[in-house]
Amino acid sequence: MRKYFITGLLILVPIAITVWVLSLVINTMDQSLLLLPQQWRPESLIGYRIPGLGTILTIAIVFLTGLLTNNLIGNYLVRLWERLLHRIPVVSSLYGSVKQVSDTLFSSSGNAFRKAVLLPYPHADSYTIGFLTGVPGGDVKNHLTGDYISVYVPTTPNPTSGFFLMMERSKVVELDMSVDAALKYIVSMGVVAPESLPTK
Repeated sequence: MRKYFITGLLILVPIAITVWVLSLVINTMDQSLLLLPQQWRPESLIGYRIPGLGTILTIAIVFLTGLLTNNLIGNYLVRLWERLLHRIPVVSSLYGSVKQVSDTLFSSSGNAFRKAVLLPYPHADSYTIGFLTGVPGGDVKNHLTGDYISVYVPTTPNPTSGFFLMMERSKVVELDMSVDAALKYIVSMGVVAPESLPTK
């Protein structure tokens, strides 16, 4: 009896979580329909709500924004908008910080999460997986003696929160593992292990 129950859980739990996450994402993205005038919304036009229509609208808005800002006029308008935001005291610092992080994470030329690494954390006798994010900069590097790198250590099972560490390069081991495989390993708490590779 217990065996069948566990087998059922192993099949149904991943499906239920996947459906729940997709439902959450679609419902959130459907909020973009609120940008439309009341008379243009599906409820007014056809009399009922169509789930996922807002998701399509959100994707279309993102795509068109990227398309329009990739030309000369679009670039000029974006620069004009950013100049305006930089003149507003509180908005300026908030927008600047968020833009810097998003440029680093989503830009194709960014260096975020380029390599999975193994490092001693939280003490010398235990290890965890982190992601190489670059090297210390600004005045920080003036106070560090030696070759240091910046590492982001995500928490389990939620990798969106974590710790930012600056460590000596010699104490960090670069792993022959993709960032995706490392993230799966972290989120699954070590249950979904990456494929083993021959020892070098």
